[in-house]
Amino acid sequence: MDNKYKKKAVALKYDREIDSAPKIIAKGKGKVAHKIIELARKHDIPIKDDPDLVEVLSSLEIDEEIPSEIYVAVAELLAFVYSMNSKRES
Repeated sequence: MDNKYKKKAVALKYDREIDSAPKIIAKGKGKVAHKIIELARKHDIPIKDDPDLVEVLSSLEIDEEIPSEIYVAVAELLAFVYSMNSKRES
């Protein structure tokens, strides 16, 4: 099987004004994963390649908040996103 069809992707959304924790808004593997990544790039959304975190997040349901057990890992991801956004604004 071609390696591109093994790829997984998960998209998170977090609005600290509204949400108590980040939520899963999209997930998929293979062609769906590539579409998620393509849309993120098209809309200038930062992408972080972290297969272990994607594996954990992909077990969650769409619109489900991330569990407290993985807050630290997701906090590191959000720090990465905020730093990328800061670089773009400079």
